[in-house]
Amino acid sequence: MTSAYAPLLDELELTYPQYLVLMVLWETDGARVSAIGDRLALDSATLTPLLKRLEARGVLERRRSSEDERVVEVFLTAEGKRLRAKGKAVQSCIFECAGMSMRQLVDLRTQLVALTDRLRTPNAAED
Repeated sequence: MTSAYAPLLDELELTYPQYLVLMVLWETDGARVSAIGDRLALDSATLTPLLKRLEARGVLERRRSSEDERVVEVFLTAEGKRLRAKGKAVQSCIFECAGMSMRQLVDLRTQLVALTDRLRTPNAAED
């Protein structure tokens, strides 16, 4: 997947993991760092440097929650919001290149999520 996305993301000056973080934020601006990590199956040691690089680039900003200072929330900047249209173009291109119907892609995603869940909890397969 990374190699399929790479030429498209090079134009946006994003890596594939950075793009995935932005996709989460395009859906849920102001998401908690922990929620982003859960959604992408990334630990904080991997996610924090990604967020720092995107923040240095001016695409997002991290803020402590006003309700609980232990919680860090991530918000898109104007630049991060501007990238959304270009990000949608990347998705459209990948969809075209896949040569699959939407139904096939949804089915494939469902199967991959189920496989990932089984691999994360190996004992679940024994139930």
